[in-house]
Amino acid sequence: MPTTPITESLFRLGLNEALPVSEEATTSRVVVNNDVLRTVIFTFDAGQLLTEHASPKAVVVTLLEGEMDFSIGERTERLTAGDVVYLAPGDRHALTAVTACRMQLVMVDVGGQ
Repeated sequence: MPTTPITESLFRLGLNEALPVSEEATTSRVVVNNDVLRTVIFTFDAGQLLTEHASPKAVVVTLLEGEMDFSIGERTERLTAGDVVYLAPGDRHALTAVTACRMQLVMVDVGGQ
């Protein structure tokens, strides 16, 4: 996977057109990837899910379009466009798309935390 230089600014344009919601599928595109952070855009058709999992990195999720049920441990919330979730490293989480969705995920390396 290509690495995005930390020392160089960049634009990534046309992502909505490049990553449409696919019928009965979950798709993703890495936007930024380096030793400090990784940004990924996901699309989910209604009914698609990500089963429970965890990340060793801190994660910020922003729902850009649609509605989804997002669980952290035993708690589940219905997210709508514009909602943000912060996941501490190691927190188990899962999601189910209620409608077709577009989501941005940013993983940050918190070092020795």
